[in-house]
Amino acid sequence: MNKIDLNYQFKGTDCVKMQSDKYTAIIAPSVGSAVLRMRDDKNDLEIFKFRKFVPMKTIEEQREIWGLPTLYLPNRFDKGVLKTSDAVYNFPINEEKLDNFIHGWVHKRAHEIECFSDENGKCVLITSYVYDEKDEMFRYFPVEFKISYTFTLSKDGLTQEIYLTSNSDKALPVSICTHTCFNAPLKDGGNEADMRLCVPVGEKCELDRRCLPTEKLLPLTDWDKEYKDGDKVPTGQPLDNDMYTAVMNSYKGKPFNGVIIRDIKSGCTLLNEVSKEFMFWNMWNDSGDKGYFCPEPMTAMINAPNLSLDSKVTGYRELKKGETFKCWQRFYTED
Repeated sequence: MNKIDLNYQFKGTDCVKMQSDKYTAIIAPSVGSAVLRMRDDKNDLEIFKFRKFVPMKTIEEQREIWGLPTLYLPNRFDKGVLKTSDAVYNFPINEEKLDNFIHGWVHKRAHEIECFSDENGKCVLITSYVYDEKDEMFRYFPVEFKISYTFTLSKDGLTQEIYLTSNSDKALPVSICTHTCFNAPLKDGGNEADMRLCVPVGEKCELDRRCLPTEKLLPLTDWDKEYKDGDKVPTGQPLDNDMYTAVMNSYKGKPFNGVIIRDIKSGCTLLNEVSKEFMFWNMWNDSGDKGYFCPEPMTAMINAPNLSLDSKVTGYRELKKGETFKCWQRFYTED
């Protein structure tokens, strides 16, 4: 079965519901094209953070911590400053406690549906947002761009392709992240303590008290190695901005670029595969007591444009007018 419903009501909001094989996904173009729910219906698995009785108003006010929100200019910029090769931009401070600008704004905008289909064994939805002088942030960042997402749901899971295109004569900084909010527990009726998280981490990126990189890359401690070895319990203890360089993982004896989440009691596994453009992982779980956790894939280091490190280390890059940056990720489960 492959079915797409463009008029699905989710908590009173117009959304797109896609169904294919054992998967269901609900996407909200009006809420930054966030994936607000994904389920493995066969195995009763709730992939992303979901709460039945939480109203949409709450989700809209806390967009970074529900489902799968995609962030452009994510995480933190020191004192709101972003330095490109041809300009310096000053964003308003929206993280007052740490004196930073955080998470960008495209996840807070209503996106348009470009096209859709439910043929050839899959459902496809393409959404986009065009950023120009009509956006209230343009006075801080007068650099036109278009960002679009292609969501494909099939027997192979949910794939998200992200395309960032420059429409400006000014250099467009590239830094993309998804604030991926995985549900805990994964299995309906399961236990959070039965979950194990495996993240392919290389070196730790030391952060200062304002959660900005010191530019030091550190060897892994025993705590860090729990991620690498797949032994980390992702809730019940705080994961507070543990940031790492990304390396290749392995799954069933083969290379696998991404995160592996297991429910050791049910035997179910959730996999989040990412493209090579995602060079960092940042771990966070909102103190560990709220039933979700976020292994966030990032294409660039926190505050990357402002660092003295080489771009090969930070992952930072820029686009010229007409150029497009692409990255992708996939979510799927195995029994």
